[in-house]
Parts: sequence; structure tokens; C-alpha cells
Amino acid sequence: MTTKPEIKEEKKIELERLTDDNVDLDKLKAMNKVAKDGNKTICQMRHEIHKTIVGQKETVDTLLRCIVANGHALLEGAPGTAKTLLINSFSGTVRNSIFKRIQFTPDLLPGDVVGLTAYHPDKGFYTVKGPCFANFLLADEINRAPPKVQSAMLELMQERQVTIGKKTFNLPKPFLVLATQNPVEQEGTFPLPEAQVDRFLFKIIVDYPPEEDETYIVENNSTVRAMEEFKIKNVVTPEELVEMQQLVKKMYLSRAIRKYIVSLIMTTRKQRKYDFKFAKYLAWGAGTRASIALFIASKANALMNDRAYVIPEDVQTVAYAVLRHRVLLNYEAKASKISPEEVIDEIIRIVPVY
Repeated sequence: MTTKPEIKEEKKIELERLTDDNVDLDKLKAMNKVAKDGNKTICQMRHEIHKTIVGQKETVDTLLRCIVANGHALLEGAPGTAKTLLINSFSGTVRNSIFKRIQFTPDLLPGDVVGLTAYHPDKGFYTVKGPCFANFLLADEINRAPPKVQSAMLELMQERQVTIGKKTFNLPKPFLVLATQNPVEQEGTFPLPEAQVDRFLFKIIVDYPPEEDETYIVENNSTVRAMEEFKIKNVVTPEELVEMQQLVKKMYLSRAIRKYIVSLIMTTRKQRKYDFKFAKYLAWGAGTRASIALFIASKANALMNDRAYVIPEDVQTVAYAVLRHRVLLNYEAKASKISPEEVIDEIIRIVPVY
């Protein structure tokens, strides 16, 4: 793990490279102040979420990174690890937002998600919009729905629009799919197609809490106490959240960092530049969408650290959530019990920062 002195040194190196890129440092300092203001709002959201979510700091932070980067999130964890509660708690921090929940089941139809065209003798044909017309769509146990429903999710996740009959409708802004799945009970589930999985900016692993946190949870939880008792405050509006997502795009990312991002992604593919001991375990490398995801997610991490510019640590921090569902391992890897996280660890280790 990187120590604090090393982080400071990385910041110093990066600022020197900003000068090499002919960046207006005065303008960058002004942007730093804007980034700090934006992070204050994120800190307020984090505080409100932790009224219901005990511990799980990195999980909460990763979800917030994903949201401010305007990306969809797939949360995976065993039953009872507060995946749904986390998403509900987040939605409670956004004032006047539209939150919808769909319980994905094997008998779900595409029309149950996007809507349908209906007919009435007096009105004629008219459109009935589905629950996907929301700011935040909780797709609970998403892998329980059949392939037709998963195909219907592709357009709304990528283009943020849906086609009902002959008409195409734009979805509200912001629009985010926050999906859950558990890796334990696989009976009655359908593996998500890779094209859909790739549309999730982050895959977030929700683990069991440590003993001291679970002891506290037993006495203070949403089963014993009603959700209203936690008094989660609205701290941001949908419009302010969109502004924050636009602010993330303005975070500075140098040529050297762009090159570093591409080198990380290339190492997962056959055209890799560096000797990679886990190469034999890779069935398929990360696609171009992974490069874009690292690009925008590292900017979100910079914002959450009061910076208007990206350093290598930002890229390394988000690499796991970005790559764990995009680096596909073969059967030999599974037989050898090699995890995606081990592969990503090695990629970060062997790829030089500059």
C-alpha cells in the first residue's frame, strides 16, 4: 500500500508534469477550490448514508465515486450484507428525485421494465411508461431475469433512452442503474451477458462486516428501527448532482496519466507490452470502454480528494472496481483459484507509472 510520503511525492511529480503540459496553474488552483466545494457535498451524502450503513467505508465511497462519475453500479455480495439498504439510503440523500425499484424475477417481461403500448377504444393507442423512468433505478437481484429483459436493459443503460413501440423516449437526468446480485444462490439465475456487464462502470464487492461493526448492527438496524427513524437528510438535488457530474469531466488528467491508463488496459490483452505472469489465465482482455471508465472514474476519485487533477493513485484506487468484471479469466484460472483482484494487483505492480 502507498504510504503518505509517497503520495505527496506523486502529487509533486504530477504537478511538474502539469507544467510540462502547459497548464494554467492559476486556473488549476481555482478549480481546486471548486473541487473542494463539490467534495463537501459528497461528504455530507456520505455522512447521511452512514446513519444506516455501519462501517463499509470503502463500499460507500466506491458507490459515491460511481455516482458522481455518472456510471451504473453492480453490487455483488451474500444475502444480508445491506446492498439494497445502501442504495435506498443513497436515494434518501437526493431531494425531489424519482427512485424506483424492480424486483427481477424469472417471469419478468421487457415491458415490465421499459413500458408498453396499450390500446383503449376511446383513446386509441397510447404509451404506458415503465418504472425505468426514474433518476435511480434499483434492479434488485438483476441476474434472476431472463435474457429478453437483460437485452431491454442495454439501450437504457448505454443511451439512457428507451424505445416503446415506434417511439423513443429520453430518460430523466441523472439516470443511474444500481443493481444487486448475490453469488451464493445460483439456481434460477441467468448469467448477465458480457455486453450488459460491460455497461456497469463499477462492480462493487460487498463483504461481511467485521465483528465490532456487526455487534453494533444487531442493536441498531433497519429491522428493529424504521427507516424514518434514521432521519436521513436530503443534501443534494438531481440538478446539483448533474452539475457535479459535469464538474468531474473538467478535472485535469495529464498526457502521462492517459498513457498510464492505456498501458494498464493493454496489459490485459494479447498486445501487452510487459511480461505478465498471469497472462495464461486471461480468456479475454478489457475493452475500450474500460479505458474510458478508468479515465472518468479516476477524475471522480480526484474530486473526492479535493483535487482538480488526477494522480496515479487515483487510477490505482478505481482500477479494481473498473476491471474486476471486465477481465475475463479462463477455466485454468478458476481451477487454480486465481481471482480477478490478484490479476489486477499484478497489472498495477508491473506497469510503470511513467
